[in-house]
Amino acid sequence: MTDSEKAPFLRKIRSFVRREGRLTRGQQRGLEVLWPQYGIEHNTELLDLDAVFGRTAPRVLEIGFGNGASLAQTAAAHPELDFLGIEVHRPGVGNLLQVIEREELTNIRVMQEDAVEILKQQIPLASLDKVQLFFPDPWHKKKHHKRRIVQADFVSMLRDRLKPDGIFHMATDWQQYAEHMLEVMNAAEGFVNTSPTNDYVPRPESRPLTKFEQRGHRLGHGVWDLIFKKV
Repeated sequence: MTDSEKAPFLRKIRSFVRREGRLTRGQQRGLEVLWPQYGIEHNTELLDLDAVFGRTAPRVLEIGFGNGASLAQTAAAHPELDFLGIEVHRPGVGNLLQVIEREELTNIRVMQEDAVEILKQQIPLASLDKVQLFFPDPWHKKKHHKRRIVQADFVSMLRDRLKPDGIFHMATDWQQYAEHMLEVMNAAEGFVNTSPTNDYVPRPESRPLTKFEQRGHRLGHGVWDLIFKKV
């Protein structure tokens, strides 16, 4: 049975909407000049990740990297790892491309498309060491909960792309979404919670503290990290 047969809703319900403002000149330049070097076009062919990065190394996929600052910081701190970032919003993609050039980062590649489609069509089975999903849209209204990306079928597809002992790291600043993530993951086959208390973990050093998160801490807002391992 194919992924699309197992998860037909993934073809119809998107976990995002495209809310884009105007591009800055730098972002526009990133998309026009730097994309050919660091960007990967979406198609229906499996990626050869060794060819994409020009080496064999542990691979980290980040879904929804926003403006790319956190992803770039992590990649700079871990040159031994390769990072594939997916973001649907063009300003964020353009911004990350600028940072890659400025910081001379060689271990990041970027894709601009629905992460679900990329996972289904282009990410080989058992090819990822880690998947990062930080602060996805929580879709607050109950009628929109079906749009949340962390759903049983999505997690099943993601598990197939992870290597044995691969990690799925999620973070959210919305408690109800954290509880939803925990419920979905606890019910998912092939994963074990790395939390000693079987719920959440402290923010690991591998996830940089963003300015948005720092402001939230000052205002007393919570952030919940969940780290599950494929078994």
